[in-house]
Amino acid sequence: MLDTGFSESRLPHEGVLAILAPSDGAPSALYAQADAATDGALSRAAKAADFSFAAKASCVVLAPGAGLDRVVLIGLGPRDAIDARVAEQAGGTVASALGKVAARATVALDTLPGGLAAHVALGAVLGAYRFDSYRTTWREGEAWKLEGLEFLGTDVAGAQAAWTSLSAVARGVLLCRDLVNEPANMLRPDTFEARITKLRDLGVEVEVLDREAMHRLGFGALLGVGQGSSVPPRTVIMRWNGGAEGEAPVAFIGKGVTFDSGGISIKPAGGMEEMKTDMGGAAAVVGTIAALAGRKARVNAVGVVGLVENMLSGDAQRPGDVVRTASGQTVEVLNTDAEGRLVLADVLWYAQDRFRPRFMVDLATLTGAIVVSLGNERAGLFSNDDTLAQQLATTGEGVGDRLWRMPMCASYLELLRSDIADLKNIGGRAGGSITAAKFLECFVNKVPWAHLDIAGTAFAHKGTACVPKGATGFGVRLLDALVREHYEG
Repeated sequence: MLDTGFSESRLPHEGVLAILAPSDGAPSALYAQADAATDGALSRAAKAADFSFAAKASCVVLAPGAGLDRVVLIGLGPRDAIDARVAEQAGGTVASALGKVAARATVALDTLPGGLAAHVALGAVLGAYRFDSYRTTWREGEAWKLEGLEFLGTDVAGAQAAWTSLSAVARGVLLCRDLVNEPANMLRPDTFEARITKLRDLGVEVEVLDREAMHRLGFGALLGVGQGSSVPPRTVIMRWNGGAEGEAPVAFIGKGVTFDSGGISIKPAGGMEEMKTDMGGAAAVVGTIAALAGRKARVNAVGVVGLVENMLSGDAQRPGDVVRTASGQTVEVLNTDAEGRLVLADVLWYAQDRFRPRFMVDLATLTGAIVVSLGNERAGLFSNDDTLAQQLATTGEGVGDRLWRMPMCASYLELLRSDIADLKNIGGRAGGSITAAKFLECFVNKVPWAHLDIAGTAFAHKGTACVPKGATGFGVRLLDALVREHYEG
């Protein structure tokens, strides 16, 4: 993670300096000092570029003098419109502007209060993320250099206080991104489990259900998905006990298919490499628990993830097989590529039965249908509880993990009725994301529950200021903020 620090405002006399300022109101004192020290080079460059510190605008001044190698001017827009999201976008712009320029740089934030300065740092950390551990060679000018930023401001104590919490959330997001970006040969159910056990260093209790334990618990749906792989599946339970003793936990459930070939209902070859990301829901749950533990959240939280590979072999599940779930309901498996809902069916039932949570939220890269419906801008939100759904939707807008609520009409369930079992695992092409959610609802009792279909948002094919190309970390900030704003004691 990008190294960050906060210091009192002062004009540096060497290296690279970024200056963030609004487009109106009192000017940045550091900008005025830097302009004077460079004999007006900054103001002349800004005028020549017609730069006025508008939001998302930037201007680079090379070798302006006063010992500085370069100065990057970044606009925040109108002062009264600067909020956490604007600050984060500006931080991401800092990272992209300086990433291939210098190992370390200084960022002037003297026009911002400490809380917003911390959000600039968050945006910079998220924007500076790169997954390049397997690269051994670089073309000239391609290598990422930025390792650390020092933020200068007038409210250092406020910035540091806010950053204590935000940095834990950032680590959770980056952990989620790392897990999703890992190649499938490097992150199988066993190695995923090993990564999760490292959360014990944060005070998280980690428990693992192996194949034998899941068999005893009746996880026939999850075990059926994994029976074609040489690596046995497992269910991993994470518990953060930061709330009152005996208080019911909040529960987060994740689909962790570390590679999805489709099974015997095999996927097309084109794009199959992206199926390493089919554990994005589980990664988001792991990142969320890490964030809550890292900031010592005052809540009891449990995360449950089903880890499995959906592979082909002589032992693989066949279309037409019938499995018995942990709930006792039977499912006719018409399509082995509709496997995520089978994994979640057992894990959802287990989580509600064992932990009696205040609510459950599951996350899964579940259907291509949700991508057709919503594209890559929003995840699908399905829920049996209006209050929980509204909390999630509002919170998502605030942190940028945006959702759109989808219908859950009872009539969709009729599409899942089987002639030979209680349910079938697909309901046809029409309304595919909805029938998938209705299938999951069959394994939820009266607990408030929401299902987030993140198939379109877990991975970005084109980067933005705070979300470089690749895994996005979608869901971590959403769930952390949900807890912080509505459920933390």
